[in-house]
Amino acid sequence: MNNYADKLVAHRGYPQHFPENTLAGIKAAMYAGARYIEVDIQLTADGIPVIFHDRDLQRLCQKAGRIHEYTWKQLSSFRVCNSINEQARSGPIPQLQQLVELISQHPAVTVFIELKRISLDHWGDNKVVTVILDCLQPVLKQCVIISYSRTALEKVRSASKQPVGFVCDDWEALKQHDLQTLKPEYVFCDLDTLPAQGPLNIPGSRLAVYECVEPQQAVNLFERGVDLIETFAIVKMRETLADYVG
Repeated sequence: MNNYADKLVAHRGYPQHFPENTLAGIKAAMYAGARYIEVDIQLTADGIPVIFHDRDLQRLCQKAGRIHEYTWKQLSSFRVCNSINEQARSGPIPQLQQLVELISQHPAVTVFIELKRISLDHWGDNKVVTVILDCLQPVLKQCVIISYSRTALEKVRSASKQPVGFVCDDWEALKQHDLQTLKPEYVFCDLDTLPAQGPLNIPGSRLAVYECVEPQQAVNLFERGVDLIETFAIVKMRETLADYVG
């Protein structure tokens, strides 16, 4: 029996109160007790892996262009704002190396590292996978590589023994995928596409769903068989679900 609060994934850190995918938000989530964190990774123009979600810089940094069009030196002066809570203070775009140093001090935390498709399309699977695995070497036991790209996950499989997670936005589309060859340890799916009733499971994989900020909805999903739930509201959700076990 596990506490439901320990089955929550801090989605991009703690965006309800900190800019998403920033070290401040990730630290806040971990200090609140989060056992799982999910972040998004792209490569800069000079090949430095950084933590950033969007395909372009407009929403979060109010800048033109994309991550791979700027060097790290250029990006280091940009500030990430918060589109969920506009009152949250801004923060810098972090390097993946900074996250590695942080989680090395928290060995009980597992981090889901999403390889963003825009970076994979620009650099190619081999380049991105090689750079990310090299950077993660000191903390590989704490990491799971996830992606919408099956070919990128296959590259991870061929280069390492890392657990992987396949991401798909649609439940019905997910059920059409043949995952027997890849055998991902995790599968991530948008909860808005889930059937309204009945058990939820993916044979051979742990099922994670996103994005949930309502505790009762989370309880219902856990009771239907979901293994992990991503949330922007990690602190509130952990506090509310602390008394539930399953």
